[in-house]
Amino acid sequence: MLIEKKGVLNRWSEYVEDLFKDDRCKKSKIEKNIEGPTILKEDVEAAIKKMKNGKATGPDNIPIEMIKAIDNLGIDLTTKLLNAIYDSGTIPENLCKSVFVVLPKTPGATECELHKTVS
Repeated sequence: MLIEKKGVLNRWSEYVEDLFKDDRCKKSKIEKNIEGPTILKEDVEAAIKKMKNGKATGPDNIPIEMIKAIDNLGIDLTTKLLNAIYDSGTIPENLCKSVFVVLPKTPGATECELHKTVS
């Protein structure tokens, strides 16, 4: 059993990397769709309204309740950001990160496999 902090962190890193490894086939190169429709402000508003309250926050620590409270300017800026991502085909690296929280499935669990990983 690992008890040193560094060893425990390394083991969890190995476990999560193996758990979420990408075994899919290599992606084909896709041409940019320059003719695609623009994301509309109404689409962003509708998507935000559909999001469930009380869920865990992402790496930005912004709860959905706060996002739902943004005004028209916030919706406009969010729409502009999403269209910039859509048009460029590049998602900013910080939007691709997740924070994993491990929860024991049973009390006293010591093995990685006996935990749930939530992101």
